[in-house]
Amino acid sequence: MRRKAALASVTMTAALALTACGGGGAAAPTTGGGQGGAASEAATGGTVRVLLNAGYSHLDPARGWDGGVNNFYRLIYRGLTTFGSGPGEESTKVVPDLATDTGTPSDDAKTWTFTLKDNLFFEDGTPITSEAVKFGFSRSFDPEAGIGSPYGRLLLDAPKDYQGPYEDGDLDTIETPDDKTIVFHLKKPYPDFPSALTQPNFTPFPKGTGAGAAFDTKPIASGPYKLESYRRGASLRLVRNPHWKAETDTVRKAKPDAFEFTFGLDAATIDERMLAGQGADADAITGIIQAATVARVQTPQIKSRTLSGLTGCTTYMSLNMTKKNLDDVRVRQAINHAVNKDTVVAAMGGSMLAAKGTSIQPPTVKGRVDHDPYPYNVEAAKKLLAEAGLSGGFSLTLDTRPVPKMQAVAVAIQEALKQVNIDVKINNIDTSTFYEVIGTPAQQHDAAITGWCPDWASGTTFLPPLFDGRNITAKGNQNLAQINDKEINARIDEIAAMQDVEAANAAYGELDKQIMERAPMVPLAYEKVVTVTGANVAGAILSNAYSGGIDLVSVGLAKPSK
Repeated sequence: MRRKAALASVTMTAALALTACGGGGAAAPTTGGGQGGAASEAATGGTVRVLLNAGYSHLDPARGWDGGVNNFYRLIYRGLTTFGSGPGEESTKVVPDLATDTGTPSDDAKTWTFTLKDNLFFEDGTPITSEAVKFGFSRSFDPEAGIGSPYGRLLLDAPKDYQGPYEDGDLDTIETPDDKTIVFHLKKPYPDFPSALTQPNFTPFPKGTGAGAAFDTKPIASGPYKLESYRRGASLRLVRNPHWKAETDTVRKAKPDAFEFTFGLDAATIDERMLAGQGADADAITGIIQAATVARVQTPQIKSRTLSGLTGCTTYMSLNMTKKNLDDVRVRQAINHAVNKDTVVAAMGGSMLAAKGTSIQPPTVKGRVDHDPYPYNVEAAKKLLAEAGLSGGFSLTLDTRPVPKMQAVAVAIQEALKQVNIDVKINNIDTSTFYEVIGTPAQQHDAAITGWCPDWASGTTFLPPLFDGRNITAKGNQNLAQINDKEINARIDEIAAMQDVEAANAAYGELDKQIMERAPMVPLAYEKVVTVTGANVAGAILSNAYSGGIDLVSVGLAKPSK
C-alpha cells in the first residue's frame, strides 16, 4: 500500500514515499487501538528486542517517511509537537513535545508562533534552540536530503528557488527573535499546522550538521535514545541519551535501557520465534504475523500476549474514469455493488486480519461518517449495467502486485465481477515498480488494487490527495480515478479554509459520501494487524498514528534482566 498525502489548503502534488501499509518492511507491530496481554506497566531497565523482516528506509528524518520508520524516529528524535501515547484516540491526539504548547496562530493561521521548553539538549549536550529548529525545518528543501515527508515544502513560505540550508543558508520566513521563540510564515492559512509538525521532516538539528547522508549513519539524537551501532539491513542498537531529560517529555516513557533491532529475518522464522518465546525472545516484539500463523495465536497462552486492531489504512480498487465503460457512473456503481467484500476479507486472511470496507476513510480517521452506499447486491449491479447498455458485459484490466495476498484479492474481485459478465484480466506489475506504474496515467489500466494510509487521523491527508482533480500529474499521480469534479474540488477548498479543525474533519466525513456518489473507487477492506509480543514485554499498546504499530516509546519489560 501507499502512504501519501497532499494538503487540502495547498493545492499541489507531493512526491511521496511508499510504505507497505500494515505489514511490509520495517513497521513494528502495526495497527490501532486494540489491546492484548502486554499492556501492563513496564519496569525500568533491560533491553527490548525488535525482530523485523526488513531494515528502516532512512535514519535521517528528512529522508524517511512511512509508518514503521516514523514510529522508530520517536525513540531518537523530538519535534515541536508529536502524537500522544495511549490506546485508541489517545494515540492520534497532537500534543506539545519540545514546545510548551501546540502553537499560537495569527494572520488567519498563516503565521504560527511556538516557544521552546527549558532544558532541552541534543545528545552531545548542545542546547536545542530556535536556530536548531529553523535549521532542521530548512533541510526539507534540500534537493538531496528532503525526499521524505513533503509538508515542509508544501506549507512553509520559501523562495521558489530555495535549495535548503546547505546551498542557500537560512530561510528568512522562519523567524527566531530569541533562543526559545520560533515564528513560522506559511504559504497559505493552515489551521492544522500543529498536526503537520508531527511529521519527521520537522526535526531540529544543530546548525550546519547532517550534510549529504551523514544522518543515515550517525544521527544526532534529541530523544531518550541515541545510536550506539548500526549495520544497515542487519542490526541496530540504541542506548540511553544522557542529555534527554524526562521532566521535559510527557510522551516518551523510556523504560528500557536499550533497544536491539534485528533486520532481514524471514517472516516465517519471526513468527515461529515469537510463538515459542524462548530465551531473549521473551523480551521481543515484531511486526504483523503472517495470515497462516493467525489461527495458532488462539491458544490461551499465546492469546494473552497478542495485540490486534486496525491499521488505519484503506485497501481499495481504483476505477479509472477516463477509460471506456468506466466513464459511466452507473458502471462504476455496478462494480461497487458486485464486489463481494466477504470474499475479499477471506482473501486477506479472514476477519482477524481485515474488516469490510464501506467508505473511503477508515474508522480511525476523525470525523469519518459510517456509511455503506453500495452493499453487495448482484441484481442491483445487473440493473445498473443494463441501464448503461452493458448487459452483455465487457472486459477490464486490473493492475496488482505478485504478492500472495494481493493475488488472492484480485481473484476474489475477478470471480465476483464474473457474475455480472465483467471479464477481469489480472495484470501483475513487479512490486518494485508498481506504484510508479499506476501513478503514471499514461501507463494506467482500468483498475488497480492499492491502498492509502493517512499521515495523521484527518480527512485532509486522505481525500484531497486522492480526489482533487487539480493534483493529477503525469508522474507520481495519486488520483488514480483521474476524477476532476468541479464540485468536489470546490468543496475541498471550502473545507481547507475552515478555521475549526474539528468542523473541517466532520466536513470531510460528509465529503466522503459525496465522492462515493461518483463511485471513483471500491473500498475493499480496512486491514487489521495481529502481532504477538514476548512474555516479558510490558506497556505494549498499538498506535493509530503509526499504521497501528506497537508504540515504541511506551514499550518495555515487566522484569528487566540485570
